[in-house]
Amino acid sequence: MVKTPDELALMRISGRLLASVFEMLDGQQLDGMSTMQVNDLVDRFITTDLAARPASKGQYDFEYVLNCSINHVVCHGIPDDQAIIRDGDIINLDITLEKNGFIADSSKTYLVGTVSPAARRLVRVAQEAMWKGIEQVRPGAYLGDIGFAIERHAKRNGYSVVRDYCGHGIGREMHEEPSVLNFGRPGTGMKLREGMVFTIEPMINQGSRKVSTQSDGWTVVTDDGKLSAQFEHTVAVTGTGVEVLTLRRDETQQRRA
Repeated sequence: MVKTPDELALMRISGRLLASVFEMLDGQQLDGMSTMQVNDLVDRFITTDLAARPASKGQYDFEYVLNCSINHVVCHGIPDDQAIIRDGDIINLDITLEKNGFIADSSKTYLVGTVSPAARRLVRVAQEAMWKGIEQVRPGAYLGDIGFAIERHAKRNGYSVVRDYCGHGIGREMHEEPSVLNFGRPGTGMKLREGMVFTIEPMINQGSRKVSTQSDGWTVVTDDGKLSAQFEHTVAVTGTGVEVLTLRRDETQQRRA
């Protein structure tokens, strides 16, 4: 759960490499690509260009290097040759990477082509909600502070927060303790300590927070068919606040606690 300075240094390397995967994807024309093409592109980039390992491949019998969740798919979308990304879609790409024995985990929801104002607003608020949670991270704060900040921001903007899935500790294993819920009460839950590393990954829905898993056993969709958006970063608790290990160049840490 708590990483040593040497372990944290290795996690920074994994985080920087994973950030570069998203920066590569930022330059791609996703419109017209299949989700399997995106999967294969990321696979080659991680293994060949970065000399790293796609951490999700082979985890829990999962064959792919990413989850790709389009529109009403909340999470765990499976790459498919027949699933074509279209103009107007929103698509969350959730990717993990392992280097030197340590794993980083991050996701971003992309706007493809000309996206409706309603979808664009949802994506913006989902990203803001993630940062609201990140801003709570500091020694002596509580996990409940994170979840409360996330859900409050979503609800104030008319959205719901999926409660079935959450963030998690991360390090040598993809999923470690603690669970990092996207809802909660201030001052409750585990107290944060310097050296803790975990993900913050809110999933924000346009309509109901209720979701269901499709027959493939993986793909999670909104029950009402409305849109869902997600963002995720791997963060470390520092002596004075938070370090975002997977920070990308298209972001700033102006919100950093």
